[in-house]
Amino acid sequence: MTTTSATGGRKAQVHVQRFGTFLSGMIMPNIPALIAWGIFTAFFIDVGWTPNADLATIVGPFIHYLLPILIAYTAGYMVYQVRGAVVGSIAVMGAIAGSDLLIAQFNATLPEGEAALGQIHMFIGAMIMGPLAAYTMKWLDRLWDGKVKAGFEMLVNMFSAGIWGFVMAIVGFYPVAWLVNGLMTVLGNAVNWLVETGLLPLTSIIIEPAKVFFLNNAINHGVLTPLGIAQADQDGKSILFLLEANPGPGVGLLLAFTFFGIGAARASAPGAAVIQFFGGIHEVYFPFALMKPVLIVALIAGGMTGVTTNMLFDAGLRAPAAPGSIFAVLAQTASDSYVGVILSVILSAAVTFVIAAIILRASRKRDLAAEGDQFATAVSRTAENKGKSSAALDGLRTSGAAAAGTAAGAAATDAPVATRQIKSIVFACDAGMGSSAMGASVLRNKIKKAGIEDVTVVNKAIANLDSSADLVITQNQLTDRARHQTPGAMHVSVDNFMNSPKYDEVVDLVRDQHKDGA
Repeated sequence: MTTTSATGGRKAQVHVQRFGTFLSGMIMPNIPALIAWGIFTAFFIDVGWTPNADLATIVGPFIHYLLPILIAYTAGYMVYQVRGAVVGSIAVMGAIAGSDLLIAQFNATLPEGEAALGQIHMFIGAMIMGPLAAYTMKWLDRLWDGKVKAGFEMLVNMFSAGIWGFVMAIVGFYPVAWLVNGLMTVLGNAVNWLVETGLLPLTSIIIEPAKVFFLNNAINHGVLTPLGIAQADQDGKSILFLLEANPGPGVGLLLAFTFFGIGAARASAPGAAVIQFFGGIHEVYFPFALMKPVLIVALIAGGMTGVTTNMLFDAGLRAPAAPGSIFAVLAQTASDSYVGVILSVILSAAVTFVIAAIILRASRKRDLAAEGDQFATAVSRTAENKGKSSAALDGLRTSGAAAAGTAAGAAATDAPVATRQIKSIVFACDAGMGSSAMGASVLRNKIKKAGIEDVTVVNKAIANLDSSADLVITQNQLTDRARHQTPGAMHVSVDNFMNSPKYDEVVDLVRDQHKDGA
């Protein structure tokens, strides 16, 4: 296969994707904490289901201190393991305290009777201070690496991290707190203006195409989530959590392909609709849009319909819905918003379905004449846009005889050869969730059916790989990164996370090891 240099536009897209992936890596592991906070607000605040003044006191410190510190810790860990996580957590405390002081000073200048500003929660501050503190700590450690006298290593390590955490907390207290407060004020005012003028549905013109090209993480986790949490803290809910997570447009598109599509796309659409709507893995509908880019218009129309419906009903979620499953959306729906949220999903799906059906019907003859490998090509383009493969996308690929023959041939010429006793098998992807989890589940079932009991199969992010892994399975584009993380492990590359012939070879290899006692 020939590799060509990326154009300027492609390079920019890759950079945005990587930035979005990094932001997602900070936020996604902490979604359980956001869900827990949402449950506290749902039950115990004044307008909750079971108001409790004592337990409601948890809500404020939870969002103002715990969540930003968790995000900073996670971000620091991504850069420099536990050492970076600890220094990042210290640093964000400076940003939190600095923000509180700035707001208190501003409120003190307001005329009597004028509404005072509330707290600004340092989610963006955590996304800045966590990686910055960890990276600078890592850089400083390199300066004296190998120069510390024996016996003084622990002393130097402890004091250097403490002193640098102190310095970064001061950096967070002054410039970063001032910067983030200003940024959050500007962004908050912009969102309020969009809501007041009725223009918020226009955000779908940006969000829906961005989702298809995997550019949405930077928007969602960098802007919408922090602003949505601030709104939810004040109002008990936020419409911003539904701008990107609404599963309606995606399932509407897939239903249109189910009834009016052709070939492999039509055959794959019903299963994809179940995965997207109930499982929350939105990326399964992206290849369908890429097959016929004009269908993005249907997604935009559906997204705008959903946003408009939520505005009319003043509906919102208490916390982010992740993944974007209908179950997650309903679980986070505010107690007064069920009608609006459910209608927004139904109507957005209906609008997308109608427009997509018209487009598919209008081009049906042309599509039948040129059907060929369009769907497989669109799946490959989607994986390329994402920068990696995934189990959800691999499950959409056609399984024709030619493809099976190619895979078998590749497997025969590149069979895995064990270099060590295999006890721990790790599936690795960028985030360590969705695609690697599904691949690990497939192989775990195969291992179990083979009667092998003392081999573990888990999934991790590539950044979290360590020497405990005996065999690491990754998608082809990620194998080099994984090998760099764990050079001592055996590495297997696959194209299809859901149904790779390499899995049977791995099972045979492990079984033979156990049989021979190798």
